[in-house]
Amino acid sequence: MGMTDGDLAVAAAEAGAAVVRAKHGTELERFGKGGGDFATSADVEAERAILDVLRAARPDDAVLGEETGRTGDADRTWLVDPLCGTLNYAVRSMLVAVNVALRDGGAVTAAASADPFAGEVFWTAGDGAYVRRDGVDEPLTPTADSRLVDVNLDPPFPNAPAFQATRLLGDPGFGARFRPRVLSTTLAVAWVAAGRRAAYLTDGDLRDSVHFAAGLAVCRAAGCIVTGLRGQPLHTGVGGLLVAADTQTHAALLSLVEAGWS
Repeated sequence: MGMTDGDLAVAAAEAGAAVVRAKHGTELERFGKGGGDFATSADVEAERAILDVLRAARPDDAVLGEETGRTGDADRTWLVDPLCGTLNYAVRSMLVAVNVALRDGGAVTAAASADPFAGEVFWTAGDGAYVRRDGVDEPLTPTADSRLVDVNLDPPFPNAPAFQATRLLGDPGFGARFRPRVLSTTLAVAWVAAGRRAAYLTDGDLRDSVHFAAGLAVCRAAGCIVTGLRGQPLHTGVGGLLVAADTQTHAALLSLVEAGWS
């Protein structure tokens, strides 16, 4: 097969990131997707670059792309999010990610989440998690020392009113222990693995999500605690996501979340 799946995930994410960098600050065509959501010409071109890399190396694999949908029918499926943080990007903010993950059967076995502007790729092939800068890999080490917690405030909110992110942020217990952040991109998920965030929370159904698959794989490989919103196995029960750098941070946030259901 030549290139390993891990290296292919990195190469594909880097190809998408190159397009995102090149298009930043240019005039972007917008394509409405309903509900106020939209894609830009950068999203479309970045996905095309990613798919070119994947199809050249793995022509028999299936692909599920954010912009082009599903092609192929195989147990091995690449999940592609060419530009996570489109609204950030459209207003010339650089807080975005390019996500590529391989789901082989029921598990994600290789993944890469690229930061186009920092020149970093957070990646895993299942045997550890790393950040690659200028071709050099450094192991990721989660830590909750920053006390920074990213909370996704974007709809939908399927567990409201039991869980509402805005209410969590106003909880005195949250403010006493943590400091909230909102990046509006799943780059924040990889940052938990990298020790740049203590935790990340979001509501919603994340099964087969092209946005979250890569970051979650990196977090798991780095040793983070990854569960659903109520501490249940991911993609079960009420859904959602609570990923934390360590068990103590996870337990503290879980207690705050659970207060809404009591």
